[in-house]
Amino acid sequence: MLSLLLASTAVAAIQPEQSNAERDEEPIIITGHLIEGLDLLAGASVLESDDLVRDLDTQIGDTLASLPGVSSTSFAPGASRPVLRGFQGERIRVLNDGLGSIDVANTSADHAVTIDPLTAERIEVLRGPAVLIYGSQAIGGAVNVIDRRIPRTVPDDAVHVDVIGGNSSADDGIRLGASGDVLLGDNFVVHTDFSWAETDDVNVGGFVYADPLRAELLEEAAEEFEEGEIEEAAELEELAGLRGSIPNSGTEQWTGSIGASYIGDVVEVGASYAIYDTFYGVPLRPGAGHHGEEGEEEEGAEEEEETVSIDMRQERFDGRVKLNLDGFFESATLRFATADYDHVELEGDEVGTTFLSSGAEGRIELKQRDTDGWHGASGLQFYQRDLEAIGAEAFVPPNETSQWGLFTVQEYQPDALGVEGALRVEFTDVEAPTLALQRDFTAFSAALGLNYALDLDTSIGINASRAERAPSAEELYSNGPHIATQAFEVGDADLTTEKAWGGELFVRHKGESVAASATVWAQWFDDFIYLQGTGLEEDELPMFVYQQQGADYWGIEVEAGATLVDDGAFQLRGDVVADYVRATLEDGNPVPRIPAFRIGGGLEADIDDFVVRGEVEFVAEQDRVAAFETPTDGYALVGASVGWRPFGEDNESLILLQANNIFDVDARRHASYTK
Repeated sequence: MLSLLLASTAVAAIQPEQSNAERDEEPIIITGHLIEGLDLLAGASVLESDDLVRDLDTQIGDTLASLPGVSSTSFAPGASRPVLRGFQGERIRVLNDGLGSIDVANTSADHAVTIDPLTAERIEVLRGPAVLIYGSQAIGGAVNVIDRRIPRTVPDDAVHVDVIGGNSSADDGIRLGASGDVLLGDNFVVHTDFSWAETDDVNVGGFVYADPLRAELLEEAAEEFEEGEIEEAAELEELAGLRGSIPNSGTEQWTGSIGASYIGDVVEVGASYAIYDTFYGVPLRPGAGHHGEEGEEEEGAEEEEETVSIDMRQERFDGRVKLNLDGFFESATLRFATADYDHVELEGDEVGTTFLSSGAEGRIELKQRDTDGWHGASGLQFYQRDLEAIGAEAFVPPNETSQWGLFTVQEYQPDALGVEGALRVEFTDVEAPTLALQRDFTAFSAALGLNYALDLDTSIGINASRAERAPSAEELYSNGPHIATQAFEVGDADLTTEKAWGGELFVRHKGESVAASATVWAQWFDDFIYLQGTGLEEDELPMFVYQQQGADYWGIEVEAGATLVDDGAFQLRGDVVADYVRATLEDGNPVPRIPAFRIGGGLEADIDDFVVRGEVEFVAEQDRVAAFETPTDGYALVGASVGWRPFGEDNESLILLQANNIFDVDARRHASYTK
């Protein structure tokens, strides 16, 4: 795929009279609007600046897939969630400035995340035990998308405008985004942003369907032919031979927001209103498409299966109040958000299933002042969601979830040895009124870490944690056809909390010319919640039920970068990333959809105002699969890019010409249901 991207910054420098020295600080790597300056007991991967422009996609999962320990569900170009250390769905939290996305992306792989990377300033991937302060759903990690929709600093310039645009050849895609900040007086800032993206069906170099599925189709075709069903056999053979482009994979998406803040010395108050609107196709997987109504002919049902699409919209309001304090606490911050969400699953022009959701989330955080090397933050979090699915394929009944938690994270580092700890207690209520069912859960989580600085550039550390997660409404109450997972799913209202013990060993180095990190981690689960096949069928779909048993996860992550040559106007840098995850249930069977071993690297040269980069990524075959799961072939992707800063290195404007998958290889992510 060839793509052209343009990122530009323009400012109108009408300088205010007061000094902005305090506003020129470097961005804090770990924010989440909670633990600024703390290590969170583990490192974070950050995507920003040119790297964010290079990896940018309309969905958050595909945008982050190149980072260590990160893969993507890649269900469709319009729906892709991140996979962190093999965890996805209910074990990953996707945050917008520290609060949840408040959508229904966690309920199904074909549901988009209502956060647009085009308007992001920075994206953080948070790993390790202490991310549980964001909620028990972060048991596998969290992704935090930082934007400027509620301004938090007074800009140096009276008007600041960012523009990004791009075109991609593989899907004839166009992506545009713009944001602006206007300073009114000395303390009042107004922000607005807009994005628009449209893509056609994705072109592929080989067959649309993977070899195992093609083999199934050809086998079915042979059976139909033997039974005299010549027309049906021909249709199956045609599907097996489909190549060129993925049918029904196009997308249309736009977002917009307006926000404002008053930023004073003692009080900061801000709010924003945002809209996310998208329409995208759900690629057909033969034998697993959305069903027609009872009594329809099979041929008609197949026609409808080929035109399933999702029309989605969310309206969201965010607010923020911060008080700068004297005494033991440095500041108190209130963050809250409410959202109304709906999406319609269209089968052709007919409405199939409708999802309606309204939710809210809020946090009150007290940040302590640094006292002889001791600092931290404590607070209260609240979350509420009402969800209703209407239609023949509503696999989950109407449900209401409310949750509130108390948390604290503390760090003490008077010298080379640092100690960090985190605690969270969480109370969750999950109710299905139409079934007259209600469950209450109390979950306790704790983490403790030691970090020792060997010198100014190198540190080693060890973390230990005990985490607990309440089951979701989908895991408790599902009872219906779930087409995205190609199963008839049945929940278990008697599920208990999922418990995990975790540990990490890490080493980090950040010198003048070399930066590297390596982490070995493991999590041991009691009462791990998963879908188990029964061997039965319902509505022509295999029946799966939610069950619990033990599970073990472990993995390795390595990341390194070095400046190889630095000769004034010419710089040459190299980087490498590798990760591996292995996950096994207590009965010895593999956990499904675990990404395969991956290693990749690149060389990047800075020559005056030009940046030239070449990279390669190798992903191994994944043949360690669960029942009802197919293996995935390995692949190697080669890419290259050339960037030009037309106004010099001191200006953020960048024109980037990028080629991905130069040799047009067949590459499929193992975590995808539609591979």
